[in-house]
Amino acid sequence: MSHHLSGPDLRSPKGDARLDLTDVFVFPAAESGRTVLIMNVNPFAPTQGEAFHPDAVYRIDVDLDGDDVADLAYSFVFSAPADGRQTVTVHRATGAAARDHEPGGEAVVSGAEVAFGAKPHVVSGEGLRFSAGLRSDPFFADLDGIVAGFQWTGNDFGIDKNVFGIVLEVPDTELGEGPIGVWARVSLRQDGRLVSVDRGAHPSLTAYFNAEDAKEKYNEGEPADDWDTYREPWSAVLAHTGGYGPAEAEKALRTVLPDVLRYDRTEPAAYPNGRTLTDDVTSARLAMVSGGKVTDDHIGPHTDLLAEFPYLGHPHPVS
Repeated sequence: MSHHLSGPDLRSPKGDARLDLTDVFVFPAAESGRTVLIMNVNPFAPTQGEAFHPDAVYRIDVDLDGDDVADLAYSFVFSAPADGRQTVTVHRATGAAARDHEPGGEAVVSGAEVAFGAKPHVVSGEGLRFSAGLRSDPFFADLDGIVAGFQWTGNDFGIDKNVFGIVLEVPDTELGEGPIGVWARVSLRQDGRLVSVDRGAHPSLTAYFNAEDAKEKYNEGEPADDWDTYREPWSAVLAHTGGYGPAEAEKALRTVLPDVLRYDRTEPAAYPNGRTLTDDVTSARLAMVSGGKVTDDHIGPHTDLLAEFPYLGHPHPVS
C-alpha cells in the first residue's frame, strides 16, 4: 500500500500517524520551467492526527550529482497547534547542511498558515510556491483484493481518504541541469536527539520487502547504504514471490535501490522517471514482485486532482 503504515506490523512509525510518510511525487509544474515536489503524511487524516507533529522535522532531500547523498534539502518544521491553527517554517539547506537531518540553511518561508479546511493556503516567494495542509489522498489501489490473494473487489482504498500534504514548487534552475534524485524523511526529536522514524521515495517497498523487525532500521537508514544492505534479502523476496534468478533479481532491484526517485526532466515524467499523481504504481509493484504474473489491480487514478498548484484534490468531508 504505497508507503502508508510503514512501521512494524502495518502500523504507523512509533504508532503515530502524524509521522507516517505515505507518498512522494516529483513531476513538472503546470508552468513550464518549474518542478513540483510533494510529500504526503498522515494516512486517515485528520482522524488519527489533527495537525502535523510539532516535534518532527519533515524533509525532502534532493541529490544533484547521482551519489545518493543530499545536496539540497527542504525541511518543514511546524508549530504546536493551538485553537485549530498551526504554522510552518520552510528551511532550505545546501552542501554539508543538506546532509544533516537538522533543519539548516536559510528560512525561505516563515510562519505560513497550515490549511485544515477545503481551501489551501498558498505562499509565494523566493521563486517558490508552497502549501501544507489537509488534502485528498491521491493514492489508488484495491488493497482488499491484494490481501485476498488478488481476488479483485473493485474497491479503491484511497477514494475517500485524506492526508496532510506538503507541496513545494521550485524553478528548474534550483535543481541544476542534470537528472535529480529525490526522497523524503520524517524525523522526531526524542530525548534531545533527532531520530529518523520514516523515509522513502519509491512506492510499496517496505510493505513487500522488509521483514517486520527490519522496518525501523530501514526507516533510520540512508539511501547511499541501501544497495549493500538490502540487495541480498530483497533478492530472496523476489525469488520467493516471483521466481527470480539472481541476475533477474539484481536487474529488478536496480530500479528501486537505492530508495531514491530519479527524475530526468529531459524525458516525460512517468514512474519510475519521477512520479505523477496519476501513475499506477500499485500495478507496477505487483508486476515486479510477482514476476509479471499479476499486472493490474484494475483501479484507476482519482478524478479530484487539480490542474494547478497545489495539485492535490480538496479534502473529503470528515465524518
